[in-house]
Amino acid sequence: MAAGSAGITRTATADGRFGYTEGGDASGTTIVFIHGIGGRAEVFDPQMAAFAPDFHVISWDVPGYGTSAPLETATLPTLAAALGDFLSAIDARDAILVGQSLGGMIVQEAMAAGLVSPKAIVLTGTSPAFGRPDGDFQKKFIEGRLAPLDAGRTMAELADGMMKGLTGPNPDPEGFRIGRDALAATPEESFRAMVYALVDFDQRANLPNISVPALLIAGTEDTSAPPQVMQKMADKIATATYVQLDGAGHLANLDQPDAFTEAMRDFLAGHDSVHA
Repeated sequence: MAAGSAGITRTATADGRFGYTEGGDASGTTIVFIHGIGGRAEVFDPQMAAFAPDFHVISWDVPGYGTSAPLETATLPTLAAALGDFLSAIDARDAILVGQSLGGMIVQEAMAAGLVSPKAIVLTGTSPAFGRPDGDFQKKFIEGRLAPLDAGRTMAELADGMMKGLTGPNPDPEGFRIGRDALAATPEESFRAMVYALVDFDQRANLPNISVPALLIAGTEDTSAPPQVMQKMADKIATATYVQLDGAGHLANLDQPDAFTEAMRDFLAGHDSVHA
């Protein structure tokens, strides 16, 4: 195990398949954080440190990131299955799940397939569908993320500019650094695989079936998962609470870590069932 801040350590499942960071009281209610396309477990360091005193906190390296082995084929169904396997391996199938961007899609996919049984969920910077891969938005999305790599630039070279596009005008400096470093360390093959994994995702029909407490956090400056998209998601989930962070971009938990953490803390405090 590698030691981190606030008692957070880096470790792996017994079979070595999945890497993750962990902290807090292992006998407490578990929160599992799931990052997006350009992340790794450490992108939730601010929230891990904040919630470790009161919860058992875990941040997962999605397959192909950090120290988690890549999947042979990365799709939302295979990523959801991997999440189910990971939660089973750490005995946390009923954990509170916090999914950011792609991580939020993985949570939705896993819930729809009955692979997880979370006490509650937090979705941020995400959407319930990507749309048709041949649509104009989808084509621009894929091209915008892959064209620089196709031109020969590296993730390390692109990281700073990408992070600026994922945050608002006044991001938290330490949060910005954490996100930039994660992007720089992202394997190009994993980044490419995850961009293409999005193209068939559509869980819009399942939103009304979500019955656990759900917090949806949007940033007003998020152009990837605009607040109006997340508001519509919340409207279709009977148990949803919607929070909008003014000035925050796509990576709201790093852009405005204190405000993001406060929104989570208020939500969890208002639902006694998540602590059972």
